Amino acid sequence: MVGLVLALVGIAMMVAAALRLRDYNGSGLVATIVGAVLVVGSLYPLVPAFKAFAGDRKRSRLLREDQLVPARRAAAAAREEAQIAMGYAAAAVIVAGLLLMAFANGGGVAETFFTKSAWDASFNEMIHAFWTNIWVACVSQVLVLIVGLLLAIMRMLPGRAGAPLRLIALVYCDIFRAIPAIVTILLIVFGTPLAFPTTANWPPEWLGIVSLTMTYSAYVAEVYRAGLSSIHPSQSAAARSLGLSYTQTLRTVLVPQAVRRVIPPLLNDFISLQKDTALLSTASIAEVVLVSKLWESNLFNLSPITLAAAFFIVITIPQARFVDYLIERDAARRGAH
Repeated sequence: MVGLVLALVGIAMMVAAALRLRDYNGSGLVATIVGAVLVVGSLYPLVPAFKAFAGDRKRSRLLREDQLVPARRAAAAAREEAQIAMGYAAAAVIVAGLLLMAFANGGGVAETFFTKSAWDASFNEMIHAFWTNIWVACVSQVLVLIVGLLLAIMRMLPGRAGAPLRLIALVYCDIFRAIPAIVTILLIVFGTPLAFPTTANWPPEWLGIVSLTMTYSAYVAEVYRAGLSSIHPSQSAAARSLGLSYTQTLRTVLVPQAVRRVIPPLLNDFISLQKDTALLSTASIAEVVLVSKLWESNLFNLSPITLAAAFFIVITIPQARFVDYLIERDAARRGAH
């Protein structure tokens, strides 16, 4: 019964949202089709709701006939159908609520954030600016992999001889994990040309790459270190007993295994790095967020900034799903062993 009521509420809200959409779009054909699809989709929870209702009646009939085992089966099936109905109905209510909010106040939310004319005007310039975000992130990721691995190895150098390098790596990681990335960007992009005049002619994008590399190397070093620490000491001892030097042991035994183990967290850090390229706008670097802000100022509309967000969504979500796939594959492989 709860699922049926929730389904009816979802249908009512979806009908209201479809009418709002149709009114906002001037009764256009596309809006009518989309609204019809939404309303028809919201009808789906009625199917499991009626199945649950029928299952409950079947359970009652079987109980009257003293067929306890079939009655329990019918009750379990009815509960499952009721839960399905409530889940889909709740989703319909949420979607309908978001649509009603988007087209409230005469479509104020849609006009503010989703104006197609603003997207059309700014798209070409913004897609070129977004290329800056992409290549800055790619170059930074390569450098972060190298510098982060070196820092992790320094953190794990054995004996008293490695103590000074361990301390340097520790201080570096602590400092750059404590300083916000935006502060590092401002210090490097604006401060480096003043402190080192020979860098005054460097493209600001490369200074941005340096600042992102300095920040994320500290995080990635800890990821590497966790991977190296997870390898049983007996493997290192076995390699050394075969006559391999410490460097050879790292290169052929420890690092390859550690890298395979830390690929998912590394990719998570790179997703964050991809998003943090937007911070370069604070240093007046012409990437997509800065360009979107300029268009927002010209059009007095936030739709260009929404478009910039969409660019990041398109490039980030596939990476996130790939990370999930790697985690699941690793879990399945460990379960197999």
